[in-house]
Amino acid sequence: MAASRAAVARVVSGLPVFWFMADRAEYRVRQGKDGYLWDVQGYYGGDIDKFWFKSEGEGVFSENPESAEVQALWSHAIGPWWDMQAGIRQDLAGPDRTHAVVGVQGLAPYLFEVDAAAFVSNKGDVTARIEGELDQRITQRLILQPRAEIGLSAQDIPELGIGAGVDRIEAGLRLRYEFVREFAPYVGIDQEWRLGQSADYARAAGEDPSVTSFVVGVRLWF
Repeated sequence: MAASRAAVARVVSGLPVFWFMADRAEYRVRQGKDGYLWDVQGYYGGDIDKFWFKSEGEGVFSENPESAEVQALWSHAIGPWWDMQAGIRQDLAGPDRTHAVVGVQGLAPYLFEVDAAAFVSNKGDVTARIEGELDQRITQRLILQPRAEIGLSAQDIPELGIGAGVDRIEAGLRLRYEFVREFAPYVGIDQEWRLGQSADYARAAGEDPSVTSFVVGVRLWF
């Protein structure tokens, strides 16, 4: 009980706390070469203001990552369920890009977790990304999680293979089992579509604009 009382005291008092989550750390089986993906985030701070960090990327084995990025953000609570975030994003794969970031993250009605952000790069590119996921408990330990992500762009960015408008849509379904709350392996399926000019860029590079992946991974936090 002492540890629980100390944790409650830290949260209620607003003292700074550290939290980290690997939301997705997975092996991807798909036609052609198998791949990998990571999506991690965390924060340090109090109830109102936090330093928030995020990183995500993906690729295929034995090759350089297809995409990789890190974000450093100031996060400010604008309500009981929502934070406003602003900061910078640095791309670590492909053409060098640094982006200004502004967005919101929180819990929408019906317990949808939403992360939406707009990016303005040092090259003047304007893009945006909207992610949403929902935990559906089948039992106290078995959880089904549908997830969707939409990428948007204000202009064509040929060097990144991005077309104006809706660049891509990704939808997935993952079934995880929580051995404990902090550790949950999962299996699932993920489908990605490149749309419009983005699909044309993918075909020109010899890639399939529609990719299905079977995934196995782990979700953990502390």
